[in-house]
Amino acid sequence: MSQPPKARIFIEGRYKKLVRDLPQTVYFCPDCKGHPRRKEKCERCEGFGKLTRESVQELIAWPTGKAFGSRKNKFHGAGREDVDVRMLGTGRPFVLEVLAPKSFDVDLAQLEAEINRRNEGRIELSNLHWTEKARVAILKETPHAKEYEALVEYDGEVGDDTLAALVGVRRAVVQHTPSRVAHRRADKDRERWVEFQLLERAGDGLLRVRMKTQHGTYVKEVLSGEDGKTTPSLASLLGVPCRCLELDVTAILGEEGEPERTYAAPPVFGAGL
Repeated sequence: MSQPPKARIFIEGRYKKLVRDLPQTVYFCPDCKGHPRRKEKCERCEGFGKLTRESVQELIAWPTGKAFGSRKNKFHGAGREDVDVRMLGTGRPFVLEVLAPKSFDVDLAQLEAEINRRNEGRIELSNLHWTEKARVAILKETPHAKEYEALVEYDGEVGDDTLAALVGVRRAVVQHTPSRVAHRRADKDRERWVEFQLLERAGDGLLRVRMKTQHGTYVKEVLSGEDGKTTPSLASLLGVPCRCLELDVTAILGEEGEPERTYAAPPVFGAGL
């Protein structure tokens, strides 16, 4: 690939996150912010500067930076999942912006294979290809519904008829900003749609839940209700307390829950000659 006019390149792909202890981007310590001097005396991170050793961004960017001769990058994801949530299915679209690269002759198929080899069982990339700056805004601004699977613990008695009656109905829920994100989200009510696709027993006091949700839905609170901050919730619909034990994103969908339209990479210049 010939050198572009500006000293930055964009590569796009999809990532799966196969573990529950990995944030999407660098998780700097909120006290010292990873500052070289402040982190030395930081009690919260004990001088490390971050709250997790690695992130999806770093696991992709380290070998990518080595291949391109760059130490700086920006990670742009089509949304993000919580650190304890797996990203499965066909993965989440992302663009990695590589800043000030020194080398441009990189085989992206080989790079993808190397990243997957290094991170087997943790992350998995697919469809890594050259892309353009405009794709960043598209990924950031396009609303995507999601499909999730959750393992939910409940207390009390729930009848089969009650479970069956909730499946396949798209309903509006109102969510007040959850406590866990109140430090970074406006304190207000948000209306979203939710559709339960599957509610099946997974053992004593356990349910396996599959659901579709509108972009921007706080899924854990849809399940628990968080003391009435989300209404209705699975807990209020069942009439018993519910707690989300595990959560996975299983598909990135179109805005209304239809299958996502796949993006075709721009053709390589001269490929049609």
